[in-house]
Amino acid sequence: MKKINLLSVALTVCLPFILQPAQAQFAKPDAAISYRQSALTLISSHFGRMQPTIKGATPYDAAAINANIDVLKTLSNLPWAGFIEGSQAGSNAKPEAWSDAAGFKQAQQKFQLAVVKLSEASGTGDLEKLRSAYGDVGASCKACHDSYRVKK
Repeated sequence: MKKINLLSVALTVCLPFILQPAQAQFAKPDAAISYRQSALTLISSHFGRMQPTIKGATPYDAAAINANIDVLKTLSNLPWAGFIEGSQAGSNAKPEAWSDAAGFKQAQQKFQLAVVKLSEASGTGDLEKLRSAYGDVGASCKACHDSYRVKK
Protein backbone atom coordinates (compact mmCIF):
# COMPACT_ATOMS: atom_id res chain seq x y z
CA MET A 1 0.00 0.00 0.00
CA LYS A 2 1.32 3.46 -0.90
CA LYS A 3 1.87 6.09 1.76
CA ILE A 4 -0.10 9.20 1.08
CA ASN A 5 1.84 12.42 1.41
CA LEU A 6 -0.49 14.61 3.47
CA LEU A 7 1.07 17.81 2.16
CA SER A 8 0.48 16.76 -1.44
CA VAL A 9 -3.14 15.96 -0.72
CA ALA A 10 -3.65 19.26 1.11
CA LEU A 11 -2.10 21.26 -1.72
CA THR A 12 -4.14 19.40 -4.32
CA VAL A 13 -7.34 20.18 -2.46
CA CYS A 14 -6.55 23.76 -1.39
CA LEU A 15 -4.52 25.13 -4.29
CA PRO A 16 -7.46 25.83 -6.59
CA PHE A 17 -9.05 27.94 -3.85
CA ILE A 18 -5.85 29.78 -3.00
CA LEU A 19 -5.19 30.67 -6.62
CA GLN A 20 -8.68 32.05 -7.23
CA PRO A 21 -9.02 35.81 -7.16
CA ALA A 22 -10.60 37.05 -3.93
CA GLN A 23 -13.84 37.89 -5.73
CA ALA A 24 -14.24 34.28 -6.87
CA GLN A 25 -13.99 33.07 -3.27
CA PHE A 26 -17.22 34.85 -2.30
CA ALA A 27 -20.53 33.98 -3.94
CA LYS A 28 -22.02 37.37 -3.05
CA PRO A 29 -20.70 40.72 -1.80
CA ASP A 30 -22.56 40.15 1.48
CA ALA A 31 -20.45 37.04 2.07
CA ALA A 32 -17.27 39.08 1.65
CA ILE A 33 -18.55 41.72 4.08
CA SER A 34 -19.49 39.06 6.62
CA TYR A 35 -16.10 37.38 6.24
CA ARG A 36 -14.07 40.53 6.80
CA GLN A 37 -16.27 41.74 9.65
CA SER A 38 -15.97 38.36 11.36
CA ALA A 39 -12.18 38.38 11.03
CA LEU A 40 -11.97 41.96 12.34
CA THR A 41 -14.25 41.09 15.28
CA LEU A 42 -11.95 38.21 16.21
CA ILE A 43 -8.92 40.49 15.91
CA SER A 44 -10.57 42.95 18.27
CA SER A 45 -11.43 40.18 20.71
CA HIS A 46 -7.96 38.68 20.88
CA PHE A 47 -6.31 42.09 21.02
CA GLY A 48 -8.67 43.20 23.79
CA ARG A 49 -8.01 40.10 25.88
CA MET A 50 -4.48 41.36 26.47
CA GLN A 51 -5.50 44.84 27.59
CA PRO A 52 -5.91 44.10 31.32
CA THR A 53 -2.34 42.80 31.44
CA ILE A 54 -1.02 45.71 29.40
CA LYS A 55 -2.74 48.16 31.78
CA GLY A 56 -1.41 46.30 34.82
CA ALA A 57 -4.84 45.19 36.04
CA THR A 58 -3.92 41.51 35.82
CA PRO A 59 -0.58 39.74 36.30
CA TYR A 60 1.59 39.13 33.27
CA ASP A 61 0.85 35.62 31.99
CA ALA A 62 3.26 35.00 29.12
CA ALA A 63 1.42 31.87 27.94
CA ALA A 64 -1.93 33.69 27.70
CA ILE A 65 -0.37 36.69 25.96
CA ASN A 66 1.49 34.48 23.49
CA ALA A 67 -1.64 32.45 22.76
CA ASN A 68 -3.54 35.60 21.83
CA ILE A 69 -0.65 36.93 19.76
CA ASP A 70 -0.37 33.65 17.87
CA VAL A 71 -4.03 33.93 16.94
CA LEU A 72 -3.56 37.60 15.98
CA LYS A 73 -0.69 36.71 13.65
CA THR A 74 -3.00 34.41 11.72
CA LEU A 75 -6.00 36.72 11.85
CA SER A 76 -3.98 39.74 10.68
CA ASN A 77 -3.84 38.20 7.21
CA LEU A 78 -7.51 37.32 6.83
CA PRO A 79 -9.88 40.29 6.54
CA TRP A 80 -8.26 41.86 3.49
CA ALA A 81 -9.52 39.18 1.10
CA GLY A 82 -13.05 40.31 1.93
CA PHE A 83 -12.55 43.81 0.52
CA ILE A 84 -13.67 42.86 -2.97
CA GLU A 85 -15.12 45.11 -5.60
CA GLY A 86 -18.88 45.29 -5.19
CA SER A 87 -18.81 44.93 -1.40
CA GLN A 88 -18.73 48.64 -0.65
CA ALA A 89 -22.46 49.08 -0.04
CA GLY A 90 -23.86 47.94 3.26
CA SER A 91 -20.57 47.93 5.11
CA ASN A 92 -18.69 50.16 7.52
CA ALA A 93 -15.84 50.64 5.05
CA LYS A 94 -15.42 54.07 3.51
CA PRO A 95 -15.19 54.30 -0.29
CA GLU A 96 -11.53 55.24 0.21
CA ALA A 97 -10.72 51.59 1.00
CA TRP A 98 -11.21 51.07 -2.75
CA SER A 99 -10.41 54.49 -4.24
CA ASP A 100 -7.15 54.72 -2.24
CA ALA A 101 -6.17 51.09 -2.69
CA ALA A 102 -2.45 51.83 -2.28
CA GLY A 103 -3.00 53.69 1.00
CA PHE A 104 -5.34 50.98 2.25
CA LYS A 105 -2.77 48.30 1.38
CA GLN A 106 -0.11 50.31 3.22
CA ALA A 107 -2.37 50.51 6.30
CA GLN A 108 -2.87 46.72 6.17
CA GLN A 109 0.87 46.14 5.95
CA LYS A 110 1.55 48.55 8.82
CA PHE A 111 -0.92 46.61 10.98
CA GLN A 112 0.56 43.25 10.02
CA LEU A 113 4.09 44.47 10.73
CA ALA A 114 2.97 45.85 14.10
CA VAL A 115 1.54 42.43 14.99
CA VAL A 116 4.85 40.78 14.05
CA LYS A 117 6.70 43.27 16.27
CA LEU A 118 4.22 42.56 19.07
CA SER A 119 5.05 38.89 18.72
CA GLU A 120 8.76 39.64 18.86
CA ALA A 121 8.28 41.81 21.96
CA SER A 122 6.30 39.07 23.68
CA GLY A 123 9.23 36.73 23.22
CA THR A 124 11.48 38.98 25.29
CA GLY A 125 9.40 38.66 28.47
CA ASP A 126 9.83 42.44 28.92
CA LEU A 127 6.44 43.90 29.81
CA GLU A 128 7.49 47.44 28.85
CA LYS A 129 8.49 46.31 25.35
CA LEU A 130 5.22 44.43 25.12
CA ARG A 131 3.26 47.53 26.16
CA SER A 132 5.02 49.64 23.56
CA ALA A 133 4.43 47.11 20.78
CA TYR A 134 0.80 46.70 21.90
CA GLY A 135 0.38 50.47 21.61
CA ASP A 136 1.80 50.39 18.09
CA VAL A 137 -0.75 47.76 17.05
CA GLY A 138 -3.54 49.84 18.55
CA ALA A 139 -2.26 52.95 16.76
CA SER A 140 -2.22 51.11 13.44
CA CYS A 141 -5.82 50.00 14.02
CA LYS A 142 -6.90 53.54 14.85
CA ALA A 143 -5.12 55.05 11.85
CA CYS A 144 -6.83 52.60 9.50
CA HIS A 145 -10.22 53.15 11.11
CA ASP A 146 -9.80 56.92 10.93
CA SER A 147 -9.03 56.76 7.21
CA TYR A 148 -11.06 53.80 5.96
CA ARG A 149 -13.95 53.12 8.34
CA VAL A 150 -17.22 55.02 8.66
CA LYS A 151 -17.51 56.54 12.11
CA LYS A 152 -20.56 55.39 14.02
